[in-house]
Amino acid sequence: MSRESEHTQDVTEIEEDALESWEDGPAFGVSEDKDPVCEDPVEDWIKGIDITSTADVPIPEKLVDQVIGQEAASIVVRKAAQQRRHVIMVGEPGTGKSMLARSMTEFLPREQLEDILVFRNHEDENEPKVRTVPAGRGSRIISERKAQIRLQRERTNRTLLFVALVIGAALLLATISSGEILTFIFGSFILVFGYFFLRTRLTAGDDANIPKLLIKHEREDEPPFVDATGTLAGALLGDVRHDPFQSGADLATPAHERVEPGAVHRANKGVLYIDEIRMLRMEEQQALLVAMQEKELSISGRSERSSGALTKSEPVPTDFILIAAGNLDSVQNMHPALRSRIRGYGYEVYVNTDMRDTERNRRRLIRFIAQEVRNELKKGSGRPIPHFDRSSISLILKEAQRRSGRRGKLSLRLRELGGLVRIAGDLAAEEGVEMTCAEHVTRARMIAKPLEQQVADRYLDRQAEYAMLVNRGNRVGRVNGLAVLGADSGLSDYSGVVLPVEAMVTPAQGMSGRVIATGGLSDLANESVTNISAVVKKLTGKDIKDFDLHVQFPGTHNVDGDSASITMATAIISAFEGVPIEQNLAMTGSLSVRGEILPVGGVTAKIEAAAKSGIQKVIIPRSNLQDVLMDEKWEKEVEVLPVDSLDEVLEHALVGAEEKVSLVERLSKVIDTISKGTDTQPSA
Repeated sequence: MSRESEHTQDVTEIEEDALESWEDGPAFGVSEDKDPVCEDPVEDWIKGIDITSTADVPIPEKLVDQVIGQEAASIVVRKAAQQRRHVIMVGEPGTGKSMLARSMTEFLPREQLEDILVFRNHEDENEPKVRTVPAGRGSRIISERKAQIRLQRERTNRTLLFVALVIGAALLLATISSGEILTFIFGSFILVFGYFFLRTRLTAGDDANIPKLLIKHEREDEPPFVDATGTLAGALLGDVRHDPFQSGADLATPAHERVEPGAVHRANKGVLYIDEIRMLRMEEQQALLVAMQEKELSISGRSERSSGALTKSEPVPTDFILIAAGNLDSVQNMHPALRSRIRGYGYEVYVNTDMRDTERNRRRLIRFIAQEVRNELKKGSGRPIPHFDRSSISLILKEAQRRSGRRGKLSLRLRELGGLVRIAGDLAAEEGVEMTCAEHVTRARMIAKPLEQQVADRYLDRQAEYAMLVNRGNRVGRVNGLAVLGADSGLSDYSGVVLPVEAMVTPAQGMSGRVIATGGLSDLANESVTNISAVVKKLTGKDIKDFDLHVQFPGTHNVDGDSASITMATAIISAFEGVPIEQNLAMTGSLSVRGEILPVGGVTAKIEAAAKSGIQKVIIPRSNLQDVLMDEKWEKEVEVLPVDSLDEVLEHALVGAEEKVSLVERLSKVIDTISKGTDTQPSA
């Protein structure tokens, strides 16, 4: 057999074994995941995994290998570390940005670490000198300097003591010969005072000559990783401490002793990580840019009223790799020159928020659970959480599927998922059991509800208590809409609420009719109302200038987004035509000016909110059907009706024989005409 054929066979075996092992295998190191999506339900798939609990799952030694679902970003991290490139890392919170940044230190050489010393400048006290030495050498230099000073002090003290003894002996002989005791007492006092005065004066300046170890490393230390998120200017760029003894030259603290390094200096030969970089002021970002370009930055006093304002050290090395992280708005608010510098000499990475639901990625999530359990054990504080059995692992994987919001995907919001793991583990540890089981995960889900979900639950309870929610019978101009809380909160777990919408059509009070919407609508929601009026005019054939359209969201405020478009359109058309709407039905979806139903977010949370409210039918955009990942307890409680156009919405929502059929047929013809592009003339 040839070497080429042997190599091919080996690669094939690796690819086959990769899905059966806990190693990343050949899939790691490539930016694209080509494994097929696993169609098996989690509860069936988990039975074929060769483990009894997460205790059987091996954990990679390197931190970069513990990062899950960020293959492309991992490649960039490796390359950036090898070439010492800066990186802008953009993505949602909790997706592994800080972990990726921390892992970069594993690829940096240790032999390049340096100790930084700051010395007294005898020529200019306000400009301390800076020197760099190999790691571990700085402590020895200070020890040697202190030993020299100690020996010098001992020699000085011995000399002064010898002189004092000689003078004392001479004074004693003079007193014996003269017999003047007062002269002896006075002379002895002067001698003792002079001895201590001279000893203090001769040794007072010795400590000021000892250098300060500004940055300390040992030879076996890893390259530094400095998290400078949320730091002030002094903590980021260095500062000079205030001197409380500045009144006298002899009492003043030497300037070099008051110099304090910043994060840019402590990250020398390592990684500087700044999350939410937009929080830095422009002048701080400018100084950060200088430190990056020049690879050195002087330390000066940051407070104008401090005694250190006049002090400015020689340039201190700042040879670091910058990882600037944040969301998209963080990048937009960065200093243009700073971002240009990183783009020109580094990388920009957008991290993933989900990954494909493959067998390999399911194993990675199981490994993540094992990592969280062992990290809690390493923490050393509190009660360690027990490992997770198969049933609890299955629920965690299903929760990752649900939080992704898309079928065939797994969520990478691992900080949130890790919170669920820790709460479930805490419950198991409190009971003193050996394994975390499915019951603990189920209870943890109830405890780990986000604030938005708690608000939504209370809102639903209030609706039921005050009979604000109507889920039976038929009404004209009233529709149960669906919305989510927390859509812009940085959380993956949306919280759904039922949003009643009522519409009324009245004769215009002025020269022209208008749309009056109440409920604290946002700009986007108001724009959707305007679009709806145009759609209603086209589809009904009525001139809305003769009418005032009143749209109300009873009991709600701060309505955002356009997901209530079809709800408002259905309510307005019902009010125009006088055709009632079934109340045991809710809907969500965005409406285009052509009458097409467009996808929206948080569909699963909306459907579950409708099910909790006793509503049995939910209309959603057909394109969102793949995103429906409900809990099993709600699947039998509600019927999901996917639609493509407004006439299909009315087909399901309206009740009444002749009026409904006539209206739906008329609307379907108009929508077909618009979608085919044959209607080129605007209606009168």
